[in-house]
Amino acid sequence: MSGARDIRGGIIRAGQLQRVKFLAGVLAIVWIAQFGATTATAADEAPRPNIVLIYCDDLGYGDVGVFGAKGFATPHLDRMAAEGIRLTRFYSAQAVCSASRTALLTGCYPNRVGIKGALGPRSKVGISDHEMTLAELVKQSDYATAIFGKWHLGDAPRFLPTRHGFDEYFGLPYSNDMWPYHPALANLKADRKKQGYPDLPLIEGERVKIAEVTAKEQSQLTTWYAERAVGFIERNKARPFFLYVAHSMPHVPLHVSDKFRGTSSQGLYGDVIQEIDWSVGEILGAIKKNGLDDRTLVIFTSDNGPWLNYGNHAGSAGPLREGKGTSWEGGVREPFVARWPGKIPAGAVCRQPAMTIDLFPTIARLVGAKLPEHKIDGLDVWPLIAGDPQAKNPHEAYYFYYADNELQAISSGSMKLHLPHAYRTLGGRSGGRDGLPVNYDQRKVTTPELYDVDADISEAKDVAAEQPTVVERLLALAEQARRDLGDSLTGKVGAGVREPGRLAEE
Repeated sequence: MSGARDIRGGIIRAGQLQRVKFLAGVLAIVWIAQFGATTATAADEAPRPNIVLIYCDDLGYGDVGVFGAKGFATPHLDRMAAEGIRLTRFYSAQAVCSASRTALLTGCYPNRVGIKGALGPRSKVGISDHEMTLAELVKQSDYATAIFGKWHLGDAPRFLPTRHGFDEYFGLPYSNDMWPYHPALANLKADRKKQGYPDLPLIEGERVKIAEVTAKEQSQLTTWYAERAVGFIERNKARPFFLYVAHSMPHVPLHVSDKFRGTSSQGLYGDVIQEIDWSVGEILGAIKKNGLDDRTLVIFTSDNGPWLNYGNHAGSAGPLREGKGTSWEGGVREPFVARWPGKIPAGAVCRQPAMTIDLFPTIARLVGAKLPEHKIDGLDVWPLIAGDPQAKNPHEAYYFYYADNELQAISSGSMKLHLPHAYRTLGGRSGGRDGLPVNYDQRKVTTPELYDVDADISEAKDVAAEQPTVVERLLALAEQARRDLGDSLTGKVGAGVREPGRLAEE
């Protein structure tokens, strides 16, 4: 005889079983109506946090007061750190413009999605329609979205921010030195300068607002970005928003408004940083004025380290080795400050590593959005940013690529292995003066070099010979990365690499 046992172990006959199932279904519907709807309503009413991401260009690790800046002041960033958290080992995925921004906005290593280096004007490649950006991620939760500042993921219409989840865009499509006044063209006659770069446009939405940006407009960029950011916050205070402020500065050529010109003892570079700090204060002030403090996460960081061969127009990597364009700590370790009153403890410091690729899944968690179906490389690091003293970094390792898809270094815990590769250095020499660079020297890592970057922040002592088992483990991880992401130094093509967006050949 078929049937099912009741809770006392007896037998329920088939007809009885159908009646029991029907009654259970009715009771379930009643329970959901009375209690389930209440739960759903409570969840729906829970405010989703606003996300403000402030991203500088070529700002060094030592260019913020709480990270040791000298010759200028950053009171708003210092206050932001006092009211929030500093991450002292936060990394860019790659020490160059387009690649670093790709990682930030997709949660992927940039070579996974086919973006390398710094895309130039009229680039034939850009961000693919098949990738999900941070703006598209939060759109799942009905966020208002805006970018004010530098984009640099392709300047053709199909690559612009408004085609990739942003409601508003105002800024430069690429770096501010990609114009006819580039230092490399300084000695050319006027009619020949534009053979190097076209006029630099400022774009609003998908329309060119200023066709030929000059020094006059560049001096207003930081102010304009701040004003746009404040206006966006005020217009969207009643709904959740994602605001991405991607400063064009302090990338050379340096420009600053009259209100900050000559205000620092360091000179023009210090003036520029003080204006960026002012802009942070304007954004924090707008958040407070509109009663959004307790539901707004504000993050401040940079794309890569300082462009050292520009000398007094470059920032400082502090105690870190080398700068932009290298996989040494000075190229990829960035200042990072986050603030969210009530969610992040005031004055906290986290010494665990994290990377820009991790912000994508972390923000997905905070706003209740689903990650894309394709593979991403970042992992949720909210416990680290939230200041949990027991939190640990969830990655086995981070991988640092540069140039034409060269795997140059691997970081795991406190240990960092530099693989054989060529890199640029000033070799102890001073950089250029007043906007003109000097040439780099070229050096090579010839055998794997191992550094404990917690104990040896300057990567001065190679401990590979003392820790062969660590070297062996990291070399094995390097092989895994090469199979997945490729490595031009060894001729490996990665199985997990996706194509970027491409314009049709004319």
